[in-house]
Amino acid sequence: MPTELRRVERALLSVSDKTGLIDFARALNRLGIALVSTGGTAKAIAEAGLPVTDISDLTGFPEMMDGRVKTLHPKVHGGLLAIRSHPEHQASMIGHGIAPIDLLVVNLYPFEATVAAGKPYDDCIENIDIGGPAMIRAAAKNHNDVAVVVDAADYSAVLSDLQSHKGATTLTLRRKLAQKAYARTAAYDAAISNWFAGELGDTAPAYRALGGSLAEAMRYGENPHQWAAFYRTPGERPGVSTARQVQGKQLSYNNINDTDAAFECVAEFDPAASAACVIVKHANPCGVATGASLAEAYEKALACDPTSAFGGIVAVNRKLDAAAARKIVEIFTEVIIAPDADEEAIALIAAKKNLRLLLTGGLPDVRAAGLSLRTVSGGFLAQARDNAVVDDMELKVVTKRQPSEAELADLRFAFRVAKHVKSNAIVYVKGGATVGIGAGQMSRVDSSRIAAWKASEAAKAAGLPETLAKGSVVASDAFFPFADGLLAAAEAGATAVIQPGGSMRDDLVIQAADEAGLAMVFTGHRHFRH
Repeated sequence: MPTELRRVERALLSVSDKTGLIDFARALNRLGIALVSTGGTAKAIAEAGLPVTDISDLTGFPEMMDGRVKTLHPKVHGGLLAIRSHPEHQASMIGHGIAPIDLLVVNLYPFEATVAAGKPYDDCIENIDIGGPAMIRAAAKNHNDVAVVVDAADYSAVLSDLQSHKGATTLTLRRKLAQKAYARTAAYDAAISNWFAGELGDTAPAYRALGGSLAEAMRYGENPHQWAAFYRTPGERPGVSTARQVQGKQLSYNNINDTDAAFECVAEFDPAASAACVIVKHANPCGVATGASLAEAYEKALACDPTSAFGGIVAVNRKLDAAAARKIVEIFTEVIIAPDADEEAIALIAAKKNLRLLLTGGLPDVRAAGLSLRTVSGGFLAQARDNAVVDDMELKVVTKRQPSEAELADLRFAFRVAKHVKSNAIVYVKGGATVGIGAGQMSRVDSSRIAAWKASEAAKAAGLPETLAKGSVVASDAFFPFADGLLAAAEAGATAVIQPGGSMRDDLVIQAADEAGLAMVFTGHRHFRH
């Protein structure tokens, strides 16, 4: 037998998730592999009529302390860690009556699911697995001799290996399983440590661990020469990571990034108050609108920048209906994401075989706390998610002229959108729809001018005689350091402004607004998005 093959004589199975367990155990039994197990796993195997040795019979000690102590024993860890070809290890096994364990099958207590379900502190603590990770790490370290399985999805690969090699596993498989095992325990410990930090209110713990599970390997990343993969993190925030893809080709790296941006933006709009639609291109909104229906909201959003919307991402905040779907498919669209869709809408979209339709089952809570991460050379930045909502802010009118009720509604709308536009961000809004967006410029005045130009171009596309910015309001994601950006908005036809305030030159900017007859409100909150 080639040295890389290791025959499996004994398997230890201890699983929280018993999906596929009995079929796997039955297949191992048919191969003549002795089964050892713990607690509920042993009971399930025995009830299936399969021979199984209880862990207590192997160790000579009963499970104790409510199951906290059952596998932490030399007869378990010796059986996993012993190097089979090492004479001293062999002598120790014989001298202490330690039988080798050649296959370990463990999945861990459902800590992540317990936290996600909002269970009490003590329940979360009890769902921290101790023996499982210890055994997994031991078996993975000794992968030259031992195969370790932490995921039921790998049962078939293990059985295939065993059946192809007369009850033995290959080193290639054992190495793959070991890598996955360490990644699983790392992700598990990351979930625990991050939960603890949250419970303690520690926003800057000495060590910050990250963990995720593979959603899919991707064809390439942001560019074709970059590899990429998509990972899910613990938690159930509705969005791209939790969505059901009803149809369409595989999502690309850029699709996922843009779709997430669109869905997070549309979630700012309460579906009970109005239908909303967001169109995104290259992670920036190019059209956002509300309406009495999704079809109306889409038409208004599209009118903001019909050129950029071509090949874009469309997100809606309500169940997608046929009327909206019919309009959306009139131009080339990469992705539609919605909480749900009716059958007629799904059928209409099905005619566009490459168009991806994602259904999430709900909207993310924009006020929920969360972590935002960004890599830098040699490290990463961690911060709280920007969960500030304009509806919760105390708006302060700083000009002589008060905004009208209609202006105030549009100002809130504009600031809600500016939160999701790359800085420097300027957003023109009129009648519950964006009419010009300036994004990602090095100076705020340039963003103002670009947004005004966009509004003028949108008017031309619609066959209108004057810019859409006339009579609009404008939002800035950060303060105006000088009056020039504000005056560019006034020249474009804006009548009211919303901005955070806080500049050393606020008095000069307020004076310029008064001279231009603008109403201006300060929010006291900045929405930089770099």
